[in-house]
Order: sequence, then structure tokens, then C-alpha cells
Amino acid sequence: MHAQNPYAERYDLKRLANAHSPLQEHIVLNPSGQQTIDFTVSDAVYELNKAMLLADYKLGDYHLPKGYLIPPVPGRLEYLLHLRDFISEKFKVDKAAQLRGLDIGAGANGIYCILGVQHFNWSMIGAESDAVAVKTASENMLLTNALKDKIEIRHQENKSFLFKNIIQPKEQFDFSVCNPPFHSSKDEALKGSLKKHNNLGSPSDRNTHLLNFEGQANELWCNGGEALFIKRLIKESLGFKSQVKVFSSLVSKADSLADH
Repeated sequence: MHAQNPYAERYDLKRLANAHSPLQEHIVLNPSGQQTIDFTVSDAVYELNKAMLLADYKLGDYHLPKGYLIPPVPGRLEYLLHLRDFISEKFKVDKAAQLRGLDIGAGANGIYCILGVQHFNWSMIGAESDAVAVKTASENMLLTNALKDKIEIRHQENKSFLFKNIIQPKEQFDFSVCNPPFHSSKDEALKGSLKKHNNLGSPSDRNTHLLNFEGQANELWCNGGEALFIKRLIKESLGFKSQVKVFSSLVSKADSLADH
């Protein structure tokens, strides 16, 4: 992990539970007698990441509707740390510079917007096509004074577009980020979730297997999977290359890079 990622070592669950008491009921001991949580249980994952946001990023409060994607804070922070380093090196700007970023597919969690403001002191725009997610993310931003004036969640009403209708004329951004839908279908998403549960040591006779830490359909899969989604991102970005310095995206699957 990035040298400046504070979650590179084991989580201090006692400290986090002190900041958010509901986490305490999900803390268990692993075979070595160390405190952990069951990462196959979505409620436990939600409370852990909420605890991080309350303890380390000083949120007033934070809520997600049941069934929406729970953001793993350490991994999302990792992405932004490396992106900041790239921008600093590429454009010779101070790492403490106050950048302006755009998150394509902010989701109900709005995690990149929150981390951008609270960890880096950037200003952020989040774009999202799900109306419930837009409402939830916007309401969460109002729960913390520091977020109110530095984050705006915009509704992408036309799902055919990613940047169009979101980036306004004469607007400028230092970067865009994206966490694309990884899978090409619900079946593929379910298989990926079951594999992850097995890797995490979940019981083989578990009756209910949730999708990968929850998530709505548009958060987890789309026609063509992440490879086609990123191709759309690249193609549409050409029309906004004078308004965004750096376009970026997470890539989950090595196969998505095989031919590029």
C-alpha cells in the first residue's frame, strides 16, 4: 500500500469502536486471538467503514440505504493517494495543492468526494445516474459542515452519457475518477461474490450469499463489463479533454487490460 495510507497495518478496532459503538458487536477473534470482523457480513463491513469515516474523517454522521455498495475506505484512499502523486509529478504541482475533482458514478456512498475533501482538502463534484443514490449522497454531505460547500452531487439523467450534461461549459477539473461496474451480468457478479466469500473463509453451508459487499445492479454490472465501460469512458472523454487534465479509472480485472 501507499506509504501514506494510514490503513496499511491492522485496523485499530478498539479505537474505531470508541468512535462508533455499533462496530463493537461485530468484533470477533481470529484463530490467532486477534480482533477482526467477519468480512463476509455486510453489516460488519458497513459499520467498520462508517467507523473510519466518523473517527478519521470527522463526519457528523453517515448513512447508506440497505443494498447499496459499501465503500472500502482504505482502497478508495489508496487510489486517490496514487492519483495525487501522479498529478504532482506530471504537472509539477505541490502535493498539498487544492485540486478540483470529478467522480463519475459517485454512488450513494460518495466516498471519493468525501475523501477528496476531508483527506486532501480538494473540492469535488460527484456524478450519479441513480436518483436514490443522488439523494442519499447529497443528504450525507449536509451532515458535515466541512463538506457542504466543497462537494456537489449532480444527477446524470441520461444514462447514455458519462461526462456530457455533468461537465458544464467553461468548467475545469484537475482530474476525474471512476469505480466502474466490474461485471457483465448478475450471474458473473454473484460468482465473483461467492468466490470472494470462500477466499475470506466464509462457511460453505452459508444459506445467504450477498453480492460483493452489497450493491445495486448499476454499481456491480453493465453490458460488456468494466472493459466496455472504460472504453465508453475513454471515447467520451475526448470531447472534454480541454476541461479535464487527467482522466482515470480503477481496473479490477487483468483481462480488461489484455488487449490495450
